[in-house]
Amino acid sequence: MAGQCVAVVSGKGGTGKTSFTAGVGSALAQLGQKVLCVDCDVALRNLDLALGLTDKAIMDFTDVAQERCSLDMAAVEHPDIPGLFLLTAPTRSRGRPVMEEQMAVMLEAARERFDYCFLDAPAGLDGGFQLATCAADRCVVVATADASSLRDAQHTVMELHRFPTGRLHLAVNRVRKKMLRSMHATIDDAIDRAGLPLIGVIPEDDALPLSLNKGVPLLLSGNQGAAAAYRNIAKRLQGQRVPLLRIR
Repeated sequence: MAGQCVAVVSGKGGTGKTSFTAGVGSALAQLGQKVLCVDCDVALRNLDLALGLTDKAIMDFTDVAQERCSLDMAAVEHPDIPGLFLLTAPTRSRGRPVMEEQMAVMLEAARERFDYCFLDAPAGLDGGFQLATCAADRCVVVATADASSLRDAQHTVMELHRFPTGRLHLAVNRVRKKMLRSMHATIDDAIDRAGLPLIGVIPEDDALPLSLNKGVPLLLSGNQGAAAAYRNIAKRLQGQRVPLLRIR
């Protein structure tokens, strides 16, 4: 059975796409899946930091897409999370940009080798967004609960109309404890505004920046907070029914 490619997108920066990609990818690998995380943010890459794989990758996704090397050669496996691989982005643009047709061929190879391939798209709706979503099987729109982020999520959804029902999801990230009383109304509002089924709610978690600074993936340093939310989302992607995380 072929794997699936999941684009992780947002209309604006700062919503936590990269943390989502690293967290859910790590959780699926810990559940026994073979997972590839692809950083599609040319020049501003930081997925390697979130995964604790800084300076481990030599070749990047443009090398694979433009056939300068194979996917097997470029993908770097995590030393502490078996089955979790990173395909990084270049530190700067060079030569001709990757075409959508080249991206589609690369992702077909990823489906043959991996159970899940997560594409960490750059913020915004320009060329990088189009490249990350052009051949994906499903998309997760990551937003925070503030009004501007939800509006951007709405605009993002309009650009993803080709994805059928059940292939487009909303994740509400960085939910604060102070919002607990109004959380149900806020989340309902997020669903209504974005017009998407909710795949998960992730709390604001001080452990995230701490793990980032240490160069250790969050799921190796804790089981509560955001880590628990990522594990729940991973299970939902596999078709399990898991209740929303209670934020205490």
